[in-house]
Amino acid sequence: MGERCGWVGTEQIYLDYHDTEWGVPEYDSRALWEKLILDGFQAGLSWITILKKREGFRQAFQGFDPNVIAEWGDEDVARLLADPGIVRHRGKIVATIGNARAWQKIEAEEGFATYLWKYVDFKPLQNQWATLDEVPAATDISTQISKDLKKAGFKFCGPTIVYAFMQACGLVNDHLTGCPCHGPVAQMGQGGLPR
Repeated sequence: MGERCGWVGTEQIYLDYHDTEWGVPEYDSRALWEKLILDGFQAGLSWITILKKREGFRQAFQGFDPNVIAEWGDEDVARLLADPGIVRHRGKIVATIGNARAWQKIEAEEGFATYLWKYVDFKPLQNQWATLDEVPAATDISTQISKDLKKAGFKFCGPTIVYAFMQACGLVNDHLTGCPCHGPVAQMGQGGLPR
């Protein structure tokens, strides 16, 4: 058994996240949206900060139901800005409400999961990185998804955020080849998006 990917810290919450969540293919439209929003909140911060506040985010954002959040307004923004359980950043909070509305349009047209997974031909990309130095911060695909999301009305979804999101949600398997999770995550992606 090899060592875990080098970005994982020593805290149990981080180890559990790496071992059970990161890179596992996610096909649920709402769950994908939640992860994209959390990755947007991470901008300028470390992922461990978001991970430790994730339950607080889930409470404050009512389970990350985009259909609920799309109806929010100034009072909700003020409420969230006063909530110490989340990252209190006005721009990101306002963007989340707009992103919920953008999600609704995509979800109604083709489904948010289908919209995202089509970029990788409905099956996770299987990378074979041996070291962290090989792993890119962004790719041509994450750049294209970022452009298309922005065109659809999303904010806080630059190419680097989108690539981190793709890694986390298993659109790409970026567990290092020596990591004990690489093989199992590759196996999980064999079927691709159920259609």
